[in-house]
Amino acid sequence: MHTVVSDVIADVVAPSAAQVDRAGEFPRAAIEALAKAGLLGLTSSVEVGGGGQGLRAAAEVITELATACGSTAMITLMHYSATAALEAHGPAEVRQDIAAGRYLAMLAFSEAGSRSHFWAPLSTAEADGGEIRLDARKSFVTAAGEADGYVWSSRPLSGDGPMTLWLVPRDAAGLTVSGSYDGLGLRANASSPMAAEGVRVPADAMLGTDGDGLDIALATVLPTFLVLNAACSLGVIEALAAKAHEHLAKTNLAHLGQRLADQLPARSSYARIRTRADQTRAFLNDTLAALESGREDAMLRVLQVKAVAAEAAVEIGDEVMRLCGGSALRRDLGIERHFRDALAARVMAPTTEALHDFVGRVSFGLPLLDGGAS
Repeated sequence: MHTVVSDVIADVVAPSAAQVDRAGEFPRAAIEALAKAGLLGLTSSVEVGGGGQGLRAAAEVITELATACGSTAMITLMHYSATAALEAHGPAEVRQDIAAGRYLAMLAFSEAGSRSHFWAPLSTAEADGGEIRLDARKSFVTAAGEADGYVWSSRPLSGDGPMTLWLVPRDAAGLTVSGSYDGLGLRANASSPMAAEGVRVPADAMLGTDGDGLDIALATVLPTFLVLNAACSLGVIEALAAKAHEHLAKTNLAHLGQRLADQLPARSSYARIRTRADQTRAFLNDTLAALESGREDAMLRVLQVKAVAAEAAVEIGDEVMRLCGGSALRRDLGIERHFRDALAARVMAPTTEALHDFVGRVSFGLPLLDGGAS
C-alpha cells in the first residue's frame, strides 16, 4: 500500500499541490488518481469489493497525502469518515460504488445556525407524500458540489434524540452550493456552504433509525474523523520538519564557513521540532493501539488526539517559519502553504476548545455533551 500511495503522490498529488492551492481549485486529478489506485475504497469491506483495511491503514494514507497536499488529504479523510457511516448503515449499491472508486462521499454536519456544534442541527426533515423533505443551511461541506453523496444531518422526523442522518445525492433537486471557499489554508478542499431547499429523498435514505444520528456520529463517524484529522496534522508536521531540515542542511553562512545546521541555536530549534513531531506520532500510534486492543482509555485517546496533533502542527509551523526566516515566506518553497494548512485543524469542528471540554467531561464522569447525550 505504501508504494501505491507514494506513486500517486509522486505522479499526481505533489506536482499539482502548489497550483491547486494557489488557485483554490478542487484537486480533481488527485482524487481520480486515488480512486483508480483503489485508495478511495481502502476502508470498504471486502464483501462489497473494498480493501477491508482498518483505521491504521487509513491514517497512514492520510499522513502521506498531507506531506504533499493538505487539501487532498482533507478530502480523503472526510471520504473515509463518511464511508464509516455508510459501511454501517448505507445501501449496498453505494457501498459497492465506494469500494470500486466510483463514489466520493462527504459529511454535511456543520450548520450556519449552530456552527461547530455539529450535535445540534437546525436542519429539518418532514414526511411529505411518501418522501422526506429536507431543508437546511450547511456552513462548511468539504468537496461541496464535487462529492457524489453527502451523509447529511437533520433534526429527527419524530424520534427521540437530537438528530437523524440521511444520504443525500449530489443531483437532488433543491441542493445547491450556496457560496464559495476562499480560505487561508486547505484552499483546494472546496469547503463551501450548501443549502437544501425542499430537497426530497426517499424514506429509505435514512441511515440508521430516526433520532439515532448522534449515536451513529459519536460511535462510528467521530473516531474515524478525529484520528484521521490527527493523521493529517501529522503529515503537515512532517512536511514542515523536512523543509526545516533541508533549509538548515543546505543554507551556508559563507562568512563563517558553516552551515546553519552547524549553529547551536538553529540545531536546538530543529531538535524541538523533531521531538514534537515524534511525540505527536507516538500519541497517534497509541490512540490506534488503544482502539485496536479495546483499551479502557480508548475513547479518551480519541478525544485527545486531534487536539494534540492540531496544536502541535500550529506550534511547529510557527517554529519553522521563524527558523527559516524570510525564505519561509516564499511560495515556491512550500513552507508557508504547509503552515497555512496547519492552522485549519484547531478551528475545525470539534475545535480544540470543544475537545478539551469533552476530555474534561469524560475525566469527571460528566455527559459528553450538554443535554445529557453520551
